[in-house]
Amino acid sequence: MPALDYEPIVFTPRTSAPKLTPIQEEILALKKARNAVILAHNYQIEAIQQVADYVGDSLGLSYQAQAAQADVILFCGVHFMAETAKIVNPGRTVLLPELDAGCSLSDSCPAERLAAYKAANPNVYVVAYINCSAGVKALSDVICTSGNAVKIVNQIPADKDILFVPDQNLGQWVSQQTGRQMRLWPGSCYAHVLFTTQAIEKVRAKFPGAPVVAHPECVQAVRDLADEVCSTELMVKFAKESPATEIIVVTESGMLHRLRKEVPHKTFIAGPTDSCACNDCRFMKMNTIEKVRDALKNLSPVIDVPEPIRVAALAPIQRMLDWSKR
Repeated sequence: MPALDYEPIVFTPRTSAPKLTPIQEEILALKKARNAVILAHNYQIEAIQQVADYVGDSLGLSYQAQAAQADVILFCGVHFMAETAKIVNPGRTVLLPELDAGCSLSDSCPAERLAAYKAANPNVYVVAYINCSAGVKALSDVICTSGNAVKIVNQIPADKDILFVPDQNLGQWVSQQTGRQMRLWPGSCYAHVLFTTQAIEKVRAKFPGAPVVAHPECVQAVRDLADEVCSTELMVKFAKESPATEIIVVTESGMLHRLRKEVPHKTFIAGPTDSCACNDCRFMKMNTIEKVRDALKNLSPVIDVPEPIRVAALAPIQRMLDWSKR
């Protein structure tokens, strides 16, 4: 096996959490003054995760957003996530630190293209991965996340002709897990498809005892070599329960901060690509600690969803939240 062209990024055990910086202290004061709650996705930088009230995956964040009683929801993630928060809790002011923080998956499925597909295929049952716009959600029958997609699809009547949008890799994995044939929209997460079997095999050769846990947005060849394929939330569960003391994590690099915090006695190795030692989503990393502060200070940028779209999008989201509890 050829040697790595770079040193792997290793998150070693930590005995104590780093102290808050002055800007983080300022954010906490602003949060109190604004009566705000800070929700952060697992892929956010560590400095943002440290000031968040809740850090989690899209499913957990959806529940948290719906239940929020604060006047302001500051959503540290990407645009579709903040939209989802506004859809499920319209009475709150929803802020996104960087308005241009988008998503390649969401971009791959414009609402007008899905509407045209549905017009040509009127009987199709649309299962939409939550990584899509409010407009696409409004055209869908049920939403899912990577953490509940198998459970959601298993509850769809067998006679339904399913179209899974927009992630073909997640859709393929769900089809394999459930045995359901589905039409797959040709979209993918630009970051997760950068992981290759060659890169993962190289780092596994350096850490031969470390199991590989991979996100289902990865391509099938990478999923096939992983010891576990699961959502980011289930990665935490896997890390806690695995007897291994070293774990290779094949997803966006921000996840390692959460793992290191919740499973501090283990070592986590960032899954590499062919060209670098880890994988950052350029959209997730558009949020910075300074932008978090400024969003609270200025109560901007604000996320709004037109009411007809919000109401239409709420139905499949609520269906997901209800089905996930079954």
